[in-house]
Amino acid sequence: MKRVLLVEDAKEIQLMVVHALQLIADVTWVSDLATARETIKRDEFDIYLLDVELPDGRGFELCSTIQQANPQSPIIFLTAHSELSDKVMGFAVGADDYITKPFDSIELRARVEARLKKMDLFKHSADILKWKSLKINKSRQEVHVLEGKQDVKVDLTSLEFKLLSYLANRPHEVVHRDEILDQLWGTDVHVYARSVDTHISKLRKKLGLASSSIQSIHGTGYKFSPDQ
Repeated sequence: MKRVLLVEDAKEIQLMVVHALQLIADVTWVSDLATARETIKRDEFDIYLLDVELPDGRGFELCSTIQQANPQSPIIFLTAHSELSDKVMGFAVGADDYITKPFDSIELRARVEARLKKMDLFKHSADILKWKSLKINKSRQEVHVLEGKQDVKVDLTSLEFKLLSYLANRPHEVVHRDEILDQLWGTDVHVYARSVDTHISKLRKKLGLASSSIQSIHGTGYKFSPDQ
């Protein structure tokens, strides 16, 4: 059974989430940021559901803490905030999905299951991918680039790491922008296809000498072609 941490101050939402996920996961419920941080220090979870507005702050503040403690686990915001600015902020801080209240229990379960399946596929694929100038360690969520004789660790965000890993798992294959959006953000998330270009550009800058491993395919998407 998967483990879910729900950070939510409304009891009625907690009951709805438990009901929706009871057949696929055990739900641990905390109602504020302080308790959530202590819980994350003690335990690991397979997925995190966060409200935006909490008694002692905003759920956005918790994302970096979760990513440091358990970087592979998906984060989903579950909130009444439906404004585009809040959604953009949610994805900017590393969320994998954004579900607005009121929500349908069946939809919540489907979207949680989809994220968990992607996480399992990610974990079960090769843990370390290595080429001449680039190495990806999935379990540690680390990327190293060889610059001359020096092995340099690259500081990537959670989203940048997922993006690089997704392309690296499909070497020499043209991957469409829309496919990247669907796989990394989900079909129900309103993110412009061109935003993929922005993330790729930032990723390339960080990869330095290994940046040429991500090739642009005009009008289509990208191809991962590392040096062997």
